[in-house]
Amino acid sequence: MSNGKRRIGKTAFSAGSAVLVLVIVVLVNILMSHTTLRWDATEDNLYSLSQGTRTILADLNQDVVVKVFYSKHVVNIPSHIKTFAQRVIDFLSEYEQYGKGRISVEIYDPKPDSEEEEWAIKYGMKGISLPTGEQVYLGLVALSADQEAAIPFIDPTQETRLEYDLTRIISRVQTTKRMKIAVFSSLPVFGNASMSMGGPRSGSESWFFIQDLSKTYDLINVQPDADRIDPEANLLVLFHPRNMSDTMAFAVDQYVLGGGNVIVFADPLSLMDDPRMGAGDSIPENLFKAWGITMAPGKAVADYSYATRLRNRNNQVETNPLWLSVPSGGFNADNLITANLESMLLPVAGAIETLPDSPYTVDPLIQSSPNNEMVDAVAHNMDVEALRRDFKSSGTVRNLAVRISGTFKTAFPNGKPEAEPKAGKPASETDTTGTEEPLKEGKAAAVIVVVADSDLLYDGYYLSQQNLLGYTISNIFNDNLNFMLNTSEMLTGNPALISIRSRGTFDRPFTRVQELERKAQDRWLNQEQVLVRQVEETNQKLSMLEQQKDASQRAILSEEQEKEIARFQEEKLKINKELKVVRRNLRADIEQLGTMVKFVNIFLVPLLIGIGGIIYAITRRRKA
Repeated sequence: MSNGKRRIGKTAFSAGSAVLVLVIVVLVNILMSHTTLRWDATEDNLYSLSQGTRTILADLNQDVVVKVFYSKHVVNIPSHIKTFAQRVIDFLSEYEQYGKGRISVEIYDPKPDSEEEEWAIKYGMKGISLPTGEQVYLGLVALSADQEAAIPFIDPTQETRLEYDLTRIISRVQTTKRMKIAVFSSLPVFGNASMSMGGPRSGSESWFFIQDLSKTYDLINVQPDADRIDPEANLLVLFHPRNMSDTMAFAVDQYVLGGGNVIVFADPLSLMDDPRMGAGDSIPENLFKAWGITMAPGKAVADYSYATRLRNRNNQVETNPLWLSVPSGGFNADNLITANLESMLLPVAGAIETLPDSPYTVDPLIQSSPNNEMVDAVAHNMDVEALRRDFKSSGTVRNLAVRISGTFKTAFPNGKPEAEPKAGKPASETDTTGTEEPLKEGKAAAVIVVVADSDLLYDGYYLSQQNLLGYTISNIFNDNLNFMLNTSEMLTGNPALISIRSRGTFDRPFTRVQELERKAQDRWLNQEQVLVRQVEETNQKLSMLEQQKDASQRAILSEEQEKEIARFQEEKLKINKELKVVRRNLRADIEQLGTMVKFVNIFLVPLLIGIGGIIYAITRRRKA
């Protein structure tokens, strides 16, 4: 009897314990559903809000409503868009948390013929059409008071820019005033009569960096005959200012003396310039001298440590040292503009030098490696092997971009240059600047950023575009655009966004492998150069022997000539074999490196983990 009661008591206790555990689990789930606990284990905290965003959210003075339009009901939506959309929604919950009640996120599913779809169309959302005919929306709009800013379609390929884009529109709706940027360029960056590498390009769309800047700033297109810079411009951009007139240069000079900030993209040879206008640089020498720097016209940096692999005209892959692929080590980590950049492509860039008597502060932003040499910029059309053969490393690091700060003095000590006549007007009527006395010294400190290349902002050198279901998808594959946006935001007084955009990347290349490949190439380069020169000397001697023969002996060779030619041919074959061995060794080193990396990742690490597990099991068993 007593045993039966005990069994019943144990059963009741077990059942009660199970119910209690179930209640505890339910309560914990209810509590956890209202709590946001996340652990971001990525190196650059890719899934957490950066300090720049938190700063902007802490300073919000008006409530912001973020309306997300996502077609969740569509069954056939591509899986990568579905996964990305969920990440966007999850990421927006971080904004709600750090917004401390100032930000609210609303999710809408715009089904066909629904009120939600009407709102999506009203706010300018762009749907993509599936092969089934269904429309898929993935966009959002930020609303605050009477201001609104939208992202019509959130591009999954630009996930590294997601936080920047979200924070930018939230910041934008907090004020009605937009910064202004004045842009002067001899290239058709605003889209009129566009040009490309091979000449005219179809269409008249503005360059992508102009489109991106226009999302945040009001852009002013400065005409070549302008004699003043709009004083309301918060920043002036000189983009390949080729053949800039003295009148225009004086306007730039007065803008700087008035405390205006400037970005200059000067180029020793622009690949995007109209070939019908002839080759030429865009270096404003008189302004550069006044700013305490100089840049050699027509000279470009050839850097074998930063060389880029390209396809030549014969569709063969070659390593071109004039196309500089700058890694993270080439950026100034102490400057906010470049601190978080990881890679840039500079095709045919010059070198910026500081004048010895410069009274201004010149800070490098982008630098070459020591393994470089200054060559003629037109050498980009030469045979790469010829460049490699004649290459002699300078061992000196060169500045590819610099930041100059100080209170500047005029580049026109003799006063304003005589105005150039405008079309249809005599010279006496072209001066529209009034009778104000020209400035000789700066009224306030200014900052000037000079970049020794302009081609880096051509669309094809940092951006690839493809059409996906009727919508153009843009994939940014380096930091060229980020550098431009960083610099613009710094010089227009909005540095908080800089720490957001380039804080990390989802692409993780084998940087160690790349570094070892560069070292292997450097190790074999000298020997290869010597052997190539010997091949040329051999060819020259053979040619001289051919020229020594009489016209009557062209078909007949003396015994001495035959022996001499045979000896040189044998030497040539020997040198060519040695050259092949050198190149084969280079490839073998790279392949061996790849094999070693594969072995470590595929076999060694699992083997060590297995051995560790066995040792742990044996040790635990002995203790037991």
